[in-house]
Amino acid sequence: MSVETQKETLGFQTEVKQLLHLMIHSLYSNKEIFLRELISNASDAVDKLRFEALSKPELLEGGADQLKIRVSFDKDANTVTLEDNGIGMNRDDVITHLGTIAKSGTADFMKNLTGDQKKDSHLIGQFGVGFYSAFIVADKVDVYSRRAGTPASEGVHWSSKGEGEFEVANIEKAERGTKIVLHLKSGESEFADGWRLRNIIKKYSDHIALPIELPKEQTVAEGEEAPALEWETVNRASALWTRPRTEVKDEEYQEFYKHIAHDFENPLAWSHNKVEGKLEYSSLLYVPARAPFDLYQREAPKGLKLYVQRVFVMDQAESFLPLYLRFIKGVIDSNDLSLNVSREILQKDPIIDSMKSALTKRVLDMLEKLAKNEPEKYQGFWKNFGQVMKEGPAEDFANKEKIAGLLRFASTHEEGGEQVVSLAQYLERAKEGQDKIYYLTGESYAQVKNSPHLEVFRKKGIEVLLLTDRIDEWLMSYLSEFDGKSFVDVARGDLDLGNLDSEEDKKAAEEAAKAKEGLVERIKSALGESVSEVRVSHRLTDSPAILAIGEQDMGMQMRQILEASGQKVPESKPIFEFNPAHPLIEKLDAEQSEERFGDLSHILFDQAALASGDSLKDPAAYVRRLNKLLVELSV
Repeated sequence: MSVETQKETLGFQTEVKQLLHLMIHSLYSNKEIFLRELISNASDAVDKLRFEALSKPELLEGGADQLKIRVSFDKDANTVTLEDNGIGMNRDDVITHLGTIAKSGTADFMKNLTGDQKKDSHLIGQFGVGFYSAFIVADKVDVYSRRAGTPASEGVHWSSKGEGEFEVANIEKAERGTKIVLHLKSGESEFADGWRLRNIIKKYSDHIALPIELPKEQTVAEGEEAPALEWETVNRASALWTRPRTEVKDEEYQEFYKHIAHDFENPLAWSHNKVEGKLEYSSLLYVPARAPFDLYQREAPKGLKLYVQRVFVMDQAESFLPLYLRFIKGVIDSNDLSLNVSREILQKDPIIDSMKSALTKRVLDMLEKLAKNEPEKYQGFWKNFGQVMKEGPAEDFANKEKIAGLLRFASTHEEGGEQVVSLAQYLERAKEGQDKIYYLTGESYAQVKNSPHLEVFRKKGIEVLLLTDRIDEWLMSYLSEFDGKSFVDVARGDLDLGNLDSEEDKKAAEEAAKAKEGLVERIKSALGESVSEVRVSHRLTDSPAILAIGEQDMGMQMRQILEASGQKVPESKPIFEFNPAHPLIEKLDAEQSEERFGDLSHILFDQAALASGDSLKDPAAYVRRLNKLLVELSV
């Protein structure tokens, strides 16, 4: 390589400095993963070259049959070198990819770091480390690269000791691709050894569908000149997803997942299938153990790796799974698509619709199996991905019932507010004759658990699902029934418990409503435009009053979501219900002063609003009326 030119020293992005420090100190117990990460990156670089060469064959500069990765070492110099002939990088690529972390979710990632080495190693794995893992074992790293299709004079040399800065210079580089030289730390010379490197490659990278070569061991007699290096392939170099399932070990599936997902943890589950017949394709789908930081950024890159006849075509093909399954990682290899397929063509191809339908069902079946056979693992999945799964019923009508069976909720049957109850479990515990699934939405578990709306349900021992995620009310607008049982919001409309109310209860309610007709009219007159209706409640046993939502009105959760997004929300008025047997209502009914009656009615209305988790429109008026009442009572 020629003399370096245009040499400059640049500083690492702040996040890179933090990441380097954490990796060096948090991943010391698993140092050998540096080679897995660098080989994975080299494999991606070769895949990208193959893809770009579909439209520009000249990028191959000689042929596709010579694509490979080479790993070598020098015991005397204490170095390990990894070289690929993939797409390579130009000067701008090197500065961008090796000096900054451009991945979405960086801010959240850094915010979650704790300083606890064990916890942070999990976070680092969740974020993905790639190239920077080199500094776990090296105190200096040199990178030599040239992008395919550029002249030899546009090679670039990047060098850093992993501290605060790096150097970049232009060089002459005859071969396209990237060469990384790791100058090992004094205590890491074990990696400058052919046997050790071979074992690491077999352990972590056997699945790479590309030859990974090591120099053959050669014996040189004293005084003889060392012959030219001979190379041998040490991995299978065949695509894992093309092999029969019976031939693939669990460890191989796990390592392949870490390769495509750039994750440190094993997946929760996977599904490997080959489809033959009208459509021919292979799929290997994984459920991650943890959520990525950009999970809730719906525009973030997502999708499966797409291969056509084992040729890499696209890194994040999002057309094969619905958006609510965007966390699924994996590979799909089709025989029915053309090699020059694009994202635009994928969106219009009817073959894709058939594949998407089949792959979606396969993922849902995989989750059902996980929930049935390993409920503890599924609970971990739900904590990470539950809110995303709740997007499903609105997006995937065809699988609505199947998705509903995978949902988990908190309920009055369980303590602590954990979302552990399935709809099937709820129905198993339902009362005899119960033909409804009852639920209540709210801002927090404490609020809904203590809501007056639940009083009659506690009295009768009826379980109610407690929904507190922001998405829940929107979710329930798309779930009308499950297993033939309809959903009922216990805070909406005129509550009818149907067969669960005895004839005596129904008769008593009718008599109470008739007896309090005069009180209903007085309260309606006092509250005026604040309410849409006043009526005797069937919900209450202990509280004096409550606010119900009209059957067609928007709930509080949905109103808050729309208001937060800047949308205009139609005005709606609550229904005021009162408990005719409560002492406060009896005193209200006996009140002769209309002014005092009005103040008491408004106080009860505001208290009911607070109990429902709503904010008061005029807190000052509530305080004024309450203080006035307290003064009167103290006289």
